[in-house]
Amino acid sequence: MKGIVEERAMLLGQYIVENQSTVRATAKKFNISKSTVHKDISERLKTINYKLYLDAKKVLEKNKKERHIRGGLATKNKYKLKKQISENK
Repeated sequence: MKGIVEERAMLLGQYIVENQSTVRATAKKFNISKSTVHKDISERLKTINYKLYLDAKKVLEKNKKERHIRGGLATKNKYKLKKQISENK
């Protein structure tokens, strides 16, 4: 996903807002680094489209506040799956 940076920043912002996406999921979707997503949203989008920047920032802040919950659920599911596998042996 290389190209004009302003277009990419707009596209990333729209994707994050529409899908309530995390930085990591957005980076994976567009095959770019998390650093690039972060820079495009926090620096470039701010000067290009301030309203979209605020909307995307709101989603990213929400995701940041919830990430410890997602991590805990992932760990819970990991050990639940491990237990199921060991019981089936």
